[in-house]
Amino acid sequence: MLHRTLVVQLLARVTGLLLFNPWPVLQDGPFPWDEPLQGLILSSYFWGYLVSQLPAGRMAEMFSAKWVLFMSALLNIVGCLLTPSFSYLHYSGLLVLRVLQGIGGGLSFPAMHVMIARWAPPQERSVISSVIYAGMALGTVISMLMTGAISAALGWEAVFYIMGALSLVWCALWVWLVTDSPETHPYISDREKEHISSHLGHTVHDKALKVPWVKILTSLPFWGILVAHICSNSGWYMMLIELPTYMNQILKFSIAKNALLSSMPFLIMWFFSIALSKSLDTARSKKYITTTTARKIATAIATLVPCVCLVAVSFIGCDRAGAVALMTVGTMAIGGMFSGFLSNHIDIAPNFAGTLIGITNTLATIPGFVVPLFVGYMTHNNQTIAQWRIIFLTMAALYVLGFAVYTLFGSGEEQSWNETSEAPAEETEAETQQNTPM
Repeated sequence: MLHRTLVVQLLARVTGLLLFNPWPVLQDGPFPWDEPLQGLILSSYFWGYLVSQLPAGRMAEMFSAKWVLFMSALLNIVGCLLTPSFSYLHYSGLLVLRVLQGIGGGLSFPAMHVMIARWAPPQERSVISSVIYAGMALGTVISMLMTGAISAALGWEAVFYIMGALSLVWCALWVWLVTDSPETHPYISDREKEHISSHLGHTVHDKALKVPWVKILTSLPFWGILVAHICSNSGWYMMLIELPTYMNQILKFSIAKNALLSSMPFLIMWFFSIALSKSLDTARSKKYITTTTARKIATAIATLVPCVCLVAVSFIGCDRAGAVALMTVGTMAIGGMFSGFLSNHIDIAPNFAGTLIGITNTLATIPGFVVPLFVGYMTHNNQTIAQWRIIFLTMAALYVLGFAVYTLFGSGEEQSWNETSEAPAEETEAETQQNTPM
């Protein structure tokens, strides 16, 4: 995740476009690229990201999640290392690199969901998911604090080379230490293998199963996840991209120019998401709450708290300190999604976790295009608090919608369609769980 965040930030620096870069850009970069071309280069990543996720889920389920995730990292690393050279040659080559990196990025979530489904016992799933996915927040913190310093000391090209080289070390460790399932791992003890296998039971099959598309698309718990994912991502893009723009345009305060302030929300998110997931898993293991309740609590935090923060920002006027505090709290709370709806695909259908996250994350990426367009339309020649208030309240309403739909339809129980007729008869359990939330 680190190199992906880094590429976006440094490409913005190279083109002279400040996009959540904590170090101020005092002059244009070395390339004569106008603003539309800069936007095209930055957005081209998402072209590949959108089209690769659903195929990635099936590839990870049918073949090897380990190697799909390895290819995800490798595509981004190669793109990272070649970015300086391609930037100097011609922007068209850089566009191709960005699309390939997007394809690589799209492989990551589905493959990792399959890995978690095959490795994480249900009672430890919240913590494991949060530790893994909260790495995105930690990677953001590290990149924000390092990229400007490296660029200032060694030149912007060095950032790509250094981070690409470090990521190659990660690839080597991944190949050496990771297997697709506990049973095939050469280094963990038999006791640990038995612990994982006994808790997973027969919910996950090594054999790839035929996807029950009709049952998935008519499943209320799945729709609960989908709506929550789309609505939450809309607010996330608002908090990540547009709220700093509001602070810069209306409050005349650029948080992006301060490395500490820029990275602090993500660092707090990292700590909070892990602490929340540990608390929820502990409560589940002691039978205080069910998996369904745990997922709904985490999702409520990840939606309602940012909702309140957005509403509050729209009414506090020009209070810079208050806006920064609300942005920090809102970003922190969004970390609840890692142990909320974002882990829920694995609960309801571990055999198809990659496919499910491929569907929901593909559709949830669309707000990344729509939110900036919506904000641009609303504020075109009209940068006023009143217009921004409409924007914030619209995003808050989407958060409420996501919370309401997930609360009504979300479930932490394995669904009947997780087991299909393609499963070996001796492995198929008599599943009586109805396709309704618990």
